[in-house]
Amino acid sequence: MATPADLTVPVLERIDDPESLRDEWSELAERGGSYFATPEWQLLWWEHYGGGRELLLTAERGQGGRLETILPFYVWRARPLRIVRALGHGPGDELGPVGERAVTGPALARWAASERFDVLLAEQLPGEGWAQHTPGARLLSRAGSPVLTFDGMDWKELMASKSRNFREQVGRRTRGLEREHDVRYRLVDGPDGLEASLDTFFRLHGLRWGQGSIIARTEAFQRDFAAIAAARGWLRLWLLSLDGSPAAAWLGFRFGGAECYYQAGRDPAYDSASVAFVLLAHTVRAALEDGAREYRFLRGDEPYKYRFANADPGLETIAIAGSAVGRAALAASPLARRIRASLASR
Repeated sequence: MATPADLTVPVLERIDDPESLRDEWSELAERGGSYFATPEWQLLWWEHYGGGRELLLTAERGQGGRLETILPFYVWRARPLRIVRALGHGPGDELGPVGERAVTGPALARWAASERFDVLLAEQLPGEGWAQHTPGARLLSRAGSPVLTFDGMDWKELMASKSRNFREQVGRRTRGLEREHDVRYRLVDGPDGLEASLDTFFRLHGLRWGQGSIIARTEAFQRDFAAIAAARGWLRLWLLSLDGSPAAAWLGFRFGGAECYYQAGRDPAYDSASVAFVLLAHTVRAALEDGAREYRFLRGDEPYKYRFANADPGLETIAIAGSAVGRAALAASPLARRIRASLASR
């Protein structure tokens, strides 16, 4: 019988005990630089939202038994179609197979060919070209995911790489705020004072976005993950106060050398003072000066992100038909419209 050391071709293996993979999984996620790919995020999401559904967690090992890909899927609906989705959808930004892109694409194709489903909805896959290289796949949507790569620049050099108008706005808005108010920045990156700081964040987020936002609807999950991230040293929660009153908050995570801007909130009473823009610029500068290799703005093509960013690998959502029924369903425009509507409403 072949041993793991004898393996020369990728082998898919269903994982019934996710904890048995935690260390290898963590190393794989860190190499990819996405905290959404960690077992901490994925398994916590499953704990909150799995709801007794069927987990289809699969590992693919390559030569020597080395873990190369995690395929974190589950059965979202069993009837009338068996629809499979990736763990993490909703609050997650970068989903799908965990590992280096050179191996995750072929691994997804092999998994899809061996698994039983009618439709696989693979959302927010990092990069481009997934549909072209996956048999039976249909591209449903593309989304922006802007990135600012620092490339060894200091703050002065970074500003010099931007337009004169942008440089002036960063300086003028910051100086104006400091002239009119006592401005304080506070970073929460550990357990001390975390709950109270999260209270402030959720209050400011609610003031800006209301209680129907995905962050508000997943608050219990967000608090649990923030506590885990604080214990791991990943958490970056910035609070900006004016004259002692909280005015803006920025929630992000530092993982694998990348600073990730997840969500923010602000008090609309201070909108004329551009508190959100000033705080955002502050977090970019802090990440650069701390030695982060890049700043990820994550999902969304909002224009303000591109004013800072210098690259955009993008995200793709594809649907893969795994049966004749699935192919017929995907060919029918009503199903495609319903899928797109569900993605837009999250």
